[in-house]
Amino acid sequence: MATALAALTLVLLGTMVLLGGLAGQLTRGSIASGGSLLLTMGIIGAVGLVVARHQPGNPIGWLLLAVTLCFAIAFNVGTYITLRYYDRGHSGLPLGQVALLLTPALLVTVPLIALVIMLFPDGRLPSRRWAWFTRTCLVVSALGPLSFEIVTVIVIAGHHIKVLPDGQLAAVEHPAGSTAWLGAVAPVYLGAVAVLWVGAIARQVLTWRRSAGERRQQLKWLLSGAVVFAAVGVPSLAVTSSLWEIMTLGFAALPVGIGVGILKYRLYEIDRIISRTLAYAIVTGLLAGIYAGLVLLATQVFRVHTPVAVAASTLAAAALFSPVRRWVQRAVDQRFNRARYDADQTVAAFAARLKDAVDLDSVRDDLAGVVHQALEPAHVSVWISQRD
Repeated sequence: MATALAALTLVLLGTMVLLGGLAGQLTRGSIASGGSLLLTMGIIGAVGLVVARHQPGNPIGWLLLAVTLCFAIAFNVGTYITLRYYDRGHSGLPLGQVALLLTPALLVTVPLIALVIMLFPDGRLPSRRWAWFTRTCLVVSALGPLSFEIVTVIVIAGHHIKVLPDGQLAAVEHPAGSTAWLGAVAPVYLGAVAVLWVGAIARQVLTWRRSAGERRQQLKWLLSGAVVFAAVGVPSLAVTSSLWEIMTLGFAALPVGIGVGILKYRLYEIDRIISRTLAYAIVTGLLAGIYAGLVLLATQVFRVHTPVAVAASTLAAAALFSPVRRWVQRAVDQRFNRARYDADQTVAAFAARLKDAVDLDSVRDDLAGVVHQALEPAHVSVWISQRD
């Protein structure tokens, strides 16, 4: 079933390209932006497929597949509706009304993503109260797609179909005023979705406070993906430049973090990833500030308006890279990757003792102790070659 859903999603992603070509939307810019969007949806679907196949009892994999499928359906029907109702050259295309009825698929994805976060990592809620809260939010948020579906049926039945250039059904008022209530449903839908998202975040925060060991590492993967999702993916919605093509990939960070956390694949590397990311972000900011300061100092204070000033500033920033990186990495590891920091300190102390060691048995015991302290293995064996 998971493979079938993934295959259907893959077909729909390919259909997006075909419909885009028919609509004349395959320009150089749209191909780049559309490619990043297809890649993002493909990553979400791939994570859902892997989780569903390895843990079929965990609903998170199926939910991720459903999110990808809903996205693919929504983007396909949007382009198809534009071709059918807005572009007069394709007015003879069939199943236009069916495409209109599938439009609310996009509204389904927002609460589903919140539900994925709520159920992370094992697909179960901690208590009946959380289950009651989640079901209530989902039922209320279902009013949004359901209401839009009812309005679509009314518009189709009354032959008042009017489509905008982006393929969305225009807000057409029925002669009898029977669709006026839709405006009152929108705040209810948005409020229920917002409450569900806040509840999902609160649930994971409470879990973090009580967690330790493996569960905390899983939550770190979730948190890291959510930070990239919020810091890179969400702002891409307001970006109109070519940078959008890269930023939109930030949406894939959340499902990737969820997938790694659930499958526990290389689970304990998250501390190293976080520390490296923070370290290089801080180093980049510091060196950029130093470079800008040196350039301003040379050009504005000393009035040196030659390429030599810029070149000297660049060389100074490059020379500072290694010492600044080591200093920042040490500080970040001490705060965010304590295990690695302590291990490095332990190994460094052992190396210092080794310089003056002369007794082979004491060196062997010291080595075994250092390995146990730094790596915590299940078993350690030391083999010493006996040579004359």
